[in-house]
Amino acid sequence: MAATNGNNRSMESRTGRTNQRYNAKGERLVAGVVPLTEDKSYVMLIQSTRRKGWVLPKGGWETDEECHEAAAREAWEEAGICVHIDYDLGEIQETSPRKKSSTSSSKEKDGKEKARSLYRFFEVTVTSEEQEWPEREKRMRKWFTFEEARELLKDRPELQTALERSTMKR
Repeated sequence: MAATNGNNRSMESRTGRTNQRYNAKGERLVAGVVPLTEDKSYVMLIQSTRRKGWVLPKGGWETDEECHEAAAREAWEEAGICVHIDYDLGEIQETSPRKKSSTSSSKEKDGKEKARSLYRFFEVTVTSEEQEWPEREKRMRKWFTFEEARELLKDRPELQTALERSTMKR
């Protein structure tokens, strides 16, 4: 049994793609959150582990959970936050340009083009920030204003779109 914290949440991140959901087009289904303060003045971003820079908490939607549950789980695993889901911000197609190099992350080990992702983001209110969480050794978290976050997400159009769809104060 996985270790849990005081909120009875697992202290281990799910890994692998065994239970990953894909749609009929072969797109990986990803759930994420736009985590806001109660007054909607700040959004929390986390450090990306694969790329340099800041991102919104997000990850694979798995077969044993509903999409909103996957989003809340990713918020916990990556950012150490407990959240209240306020709004479904809808689907957002991945639009990041694909790299052409065979060594790029856009190719799988067998040389095939990696499937694009289809994101579903939820606007959430952060109800608590825990000091211990599954990915605390791998990621920093920080609050930003709308303008700061929009600038930090400029290379990730799908994340910028989620931020822009939120009701965060501009």
